[in-house]
Amino acid sequence: MHGRCFTCLLLVFVLAAPAAAKPWRLGEALDLSESLSLTVEHRQRFESLDSQFRRGRDGRVRALAVRTLVHARWQATDFLAFGGELLDARAWPGEKDTPLDTGIVNALELLQGYAELSGEVARGRTTARVGRITMDVGSRRLVARNRFRNTINAFTGVDAEWRGERGRSVRIFYTLPVQRRPTAASDLRDNQAEYDRESFDLDFWGVHLGADLPCGDHAELYLFGLHEDDRPGRPSRDRQLYTPGFRLRRAPQAGAFDYEIESVLQLGRSRSSTSSARDLDHLAHFHHGELGFSFGAPLSPRVALQYDYASGDEDPSDGDNERFDTLFGARRFDFGPTGFYGPFVRANVHTPGLRVQAKPGKRVSAFAAYRLYWLASDEDAWVVAGVNDPSGDSGTFLGSQLELRVRWDVVPGNLRLEGGFAHLFEERFANDAPNSNGQGDPTFFYTQAVLSF
Repeated sequence: MHGRCFTCLLLVFVLAAPAAAKPWRLGEALDLSESLSLTVEHRQRFESLDSQFRRGRDGRVRALAVRTLVHARWQATDFLAFGGELLDARAWPGEKDTPLDTGIVNALELLQGYAELSGEVARGRTTARVGRITMDVGSRRLVARNRFRNTINAFTGVDAEWRGERGRSVRIFYTLPVQRRPTAASDLRDNQAEYDRESFDLDFWGVHLGADLPCGDHAELYLFGLHEDDRPGRPSRDRQLYTPGFRLRRAPQAGAFDYEIESVLQLGRSRSSTSSARDLDHLAHFHHGELGFSFGAPLSPRVALQYDYASGDEDPSDGDNERFDTLFGARRFDFGPTGFYGPFVRANVHTPGLRVQAKPGKRVSAFAAYRLYWLASDEDAWVVAGVNDPSGDSGTFLGSQLELRVRWDVVPGNLRLEGGFAHLFEERFANDAPNSNGQGDPTFFYTQAVLSF
């Protein structure tokens, strides 16, 4: 649904905004039974990117990315529920040579289909889901249900969690990551639908523990495992990775400091690419630090200093791989908009930054962020761009990024409008590396509207 129909729905919700006492829901309008719920979310986003930074690409990108989610849930008994969610993610680029991938297009797919068991166990509540599911785990940096990206990570397996008093939690999952289809460029351009697949050649599991500390802060400890094997006609990076980590945080409060620390180690075996048959010893690490202060003043301002470090491969010619693998994490909240932009991932990068947030109105929020970016290893690549200098002569400074975002909940729970801007000021490495595009500083902006009912 797009074009005139979408504009008409926007107008209806805007006109209804002053009188809306609570979010309007389709299930209530259809007078469904209390045990059955039905929700729909439809998003349309226009994206514009000038000056490509990716190797081998040129020109600008103008595209409309559309995502629709339909989620139904039936509470069969007090302890048993069934749910299903359909995803339809499509894109219509303005230029014929605009590259598309499965992060943008995934037409008419069963995103979730699960049974859920829940009940009181050991003075806490336990919930277990079995089937095809989506997951947010911890900080979402390593496992996430994507919010900004047009398509969403899904997994087939079991996810069980126990939650008790004082923030205590134990979560265990074993899954087969869903591999999105189709992958052919012509099929993606035509928004063709093809059922996604999972296989025991790729499995992903994890254990995640959480608890509140006596001082009121929250601590998390976790271990993730990823096992990937080749199969006929489908070479892989043969990743056999174990990723332990911990996280400490204090939630923001008016008139007080808050912080977040996350540190991750990654070890095992991997290959440098799917075209390589050489197994490498894998030893990498990632660290995130943030210190913020929220002012008890008009506009509710919050200022935060941030730092991220993700290791890169120190010597591509040796038998080791030190480049961090972000697994199935989201990155928009740290590194800026993704979609057709998204120049940075948690691999071969270190980046300090400053973020300022504010609420100009009851329904309006905004932030501005400025970050500097260096390569962690001068001989490894700027990963997203595919730009590298094996000699290390181009230095490590990639540049700086300025980002702005404004969000308006026109009808809270039903209609949200959002606009964003990002500009990358490219510096020495981005300009001097032998295979750099050299097209100038990339500029990206987007506008989007989200209807939920």
